[in-house]
Amino acid sequence: MSNKYYLTTPIYYPSGKFHIGTAYCETIADSIKRYKKARGYDVYLLTGLDEHGQKIQTLAEKNGQTPQQFVDKMAEEAKRLWKLMDIQYDDFIRTTETRHKKTVQKIVNIFLEKGDIYKGEYEGWYCMPCENYFTETQLVNGKCPDCGREVKKMKEEAYFFNMKKYENWLKKFYEQNPEFIVPESRKNEIFKNFIDPGLEDLCISRCTFDWGIQMPNDPKHVLYVWLDALTNYVTALGYMSDDETLFKKYWPADLHLVGKEIIRFHGIYWPIFLHALGLELPKKLYAHSWVVMKDGKMSKSVGNVIYPETLIKRYGLDATKYYLLQLMSFGQDSMFTPEDFVERYNSDLANDLGNLLNRTIGMINKYFNGIIPTDIKEETEFDEDLRNCAKEQIEKIEKNMDSYHIKDAIQNLWKYISRTNKYIDETAPWVLAKEENTEKLKAVMFNLAEALRKIAILSEPYIANSSSKILEQLGIPKQEATWDTLSKFDNIKKGTKVVEKGEPIFMRLNADEEIEFMKKAMKN
Repeated sequence: MSNKYYLTTPIYYPSGKFHIGTAYCETIADSIKRYKKARGYDVYLLTGLDEHGQKIQTLAEKNGQTPQQFVDKMAEEAKRLWKLMDIQYDDFIRTTETRHKKTVQKIVNIFLEKGDIYKGEYEGWYCMPCENYFTETQLVNGKCPDCGREVKKMKEEAYFFNMKKYENWLKKFYEQNPEFIVPESRKNEIFKNFIDPGLEDLCISRCTFDWGIQMPNDPKHVLYVWLDALTNYVTALGYMSDDETLFKKYWPADLHLVGKEIIRFHGIYWPIFLHALGLELPKKLYAHSWVVMKDGKMSKSVGNVIYPETLIKRYGLDATKYYLLQLMSFGQDSMFTPEDFVERYNSDLANDLGNLLNRTIGMINKYFNGIIPTDIKEETEFDEDLRNCAKEQIEKIEKNMDSYHIKDAIQNLWKYISRTNKYIDETAPWVLAKEENTEKLKAVMFNLAEALRKIAILSEPYIANSSSKILEQLGIPKQEATWDTLSKFDNIKKGTKVVEKGEPIFMRLNADEEIEFMKKAMKN
C-alpha cells in the first residue's frame, strides 16, 4: 500500500474576511493531515485562492484597485490567517499564477481538439456572488438556489463544454463507485437536481469582462470560473509542466475536501474534466456541512459573524480548533453559539483534560518527588479496565478518522479522558498514600502518566499545542510519544521526571462574561 496521501481544500474566493465557516474547512484538513502524518503517511496538503471573475473585478474597482492589486492583498490576508491558525499546508495555489494559467490554456486546447468545447450563445439567470448560471427551473423562488441572492437575466456569446457527451459515463462511474462522495446525501442531491433530469452543457467562458485567463483560440473570451478553478488540483502539482515530479508522485488525490455548496462542481464537472483528459479521478470527495448561527447562515449584514482571529486572541488556538472540530456531526449543519463554546471549553478542556493533567502532575510530585514510578510490582483492580478502554477507544479513533468522522473520533478520545478521570476516583491515591500502600500507589501514578502520554498522542491532530504541553509537563520527549507506541503500556523510561509545578493548559472561563464578549464581537 502506498503511503502517499494528497489532500486538498477548495481554493477560496477572496471577496472579504474569512469567518469561522471557512476556517472550519481548513481546520478539518489540517487535522486530517496531522493524523495521517502520525500514522506514517507522506502527506501533501494544497489550499489557495480562486482569483478570477467578474465579482473580483467589480470589488477591485470599488476599492480603487486593479484586480491584481486586490487579489494580492487578499492572498496576504489568507496566508496570514492560515499561519495564525497553524494550518500546515504544503502549497498555496493562486489562479493568477503563471504556472496555473499556462496549464489551463493547454487543457482548454486539448478539449478544443477533442471537440469537447463549442461556441454558442448563452441566455440564462446569472448569480454574480456564485459566478454561476441557472435555468429557470433551477431557481428557488426566483433566486439563486445556492446562496438565495438575486439573479440577473443575461445573454452573451460564450463557449460551452459538452457535458451531455459524458453523461452516460458519469452515471456508470457512480454505479461502480457508490462511495465516491460522502456523505451519501450529497451524491443523492446532485443526482436528483442535476444528473437525473439530464446534464446541461457547461458555459465555460465570458466576454463581457476581461479579468480571467484568455481562451487560447479566442482572446476576447476569458475562461469562466469552474474550468479555471477546478484544475488547480493538478496544476499545483505541475501537471503538463516541465516538471511533473509532484504530479506523478501524488496524483490522484486521496481526498478533495469541499463545502456542500460546491459539491455539484466537484461531483459532476470535475470528474468529467478529468475523464476527458484521460486522468484518474480522486479517490474520495467529502462535502462537509455548514457552521450556522441561531438566525441562519453567517452574514455581516445580519450581524452574526464570528471570526477565527477573535476566538484565537481571546481563548487560544487549541480551544478554537477544538470547538470547530467537535462541533459538526458528519453530514449535518451545526450551530455555533457563545453559550456552547464556553460550556465546551470549561467542561471538556478545563475540567476533563486540564484538571486530569494538573492532578496527575501534582500527585507524582507529592508522592514520588516528581519521578514517574516504573518498577510496578502490584496492580489495582481497575488497571486492566483502563488499559482495555485505551485499546477500544484508540481503535475507534482510527476508524473514525479514516472515514472522516472527526467529531466522533474526538468523542472517543474524551471517553478515554473521562475513564482516566474516573480511575482516579476509583483508586483514590490519597487513601493509598495514607495507608502507605506504596506498590499500588506506584501503579496508579504510572497508569495515569501513561494514559496522559497516550492522550497527548491522540489529541495532537486536534489540539497540537496542548499535546506538546502535556508531554513537556510529563517530562516525556516527543520521540517517545509516537502513534506506533500507542499499543504499548510500558513506554515510559525509568527516571522520567515531571515538571515541579504544572501550569494549567486551559483556564476556566467566567461564563457570563465570555458569552457577553462573543455576542458583542458578532455584532461588530
